[in-house]
Amino acid sequence: MHIFVAAVTAPPGPTMHLTLHTDYAMRLLMFLGLNPERRCTIEEIAQHYGVSRNHLMKVALTLTQQGFVESLRGRNGGLRLGKPPAGIGVGAVVRATEDNFDLVECFDAKSNTCPIASACLLQQPFAEAVRAFIAVLDRYTLADLLANPKILKSMRRLLDLRD
Repeated sequence: MHIFVAAVTAPPGPTMHLTLHTDYAMRLLMFLGLNPERRCTIEEIAQHYGVSRNHLMKVALTLTQQGFVESLRGRNGGLRLGKPPAGIGVGAVVRATEDNFDLVECFDAKSNTCPIASACLLQQPFAEAVRAFIAVLDRYTLADLLANPKILKSMRRLLDLRD
């Protein structure tokens, strides 16, 4: 996940992936957290990150519907955080932006065609791993991601934002 890229490198081998929707949601929230004094536009955020404006609009809608972001239309409109950064949990954002956490086919009873699913004991450790993953994310807030002044300065520089 891009959120922790400055502090942690990915382990070698296969990794679990979150959707671009979640990735962009965290980036959008961090951008707004870096600019608490003003409203930011989707166009501006998309340009700074080099991402699709249309995709970012969908992300902003999700975040607005969930109360993480406030949106104001019109000439002086834009986006700002809907809660203080300490009130925006990373786990809550991930749960709000991911469709599901079905690591394997048998997690979805509707589409499961695995012939050994009823006897397989692998479901338990996979389910436990997903719960542990979310539990770790639940320990962090947007404030935690914006708390280190050195990292903040680097993020602002990388995004070409003024201090």
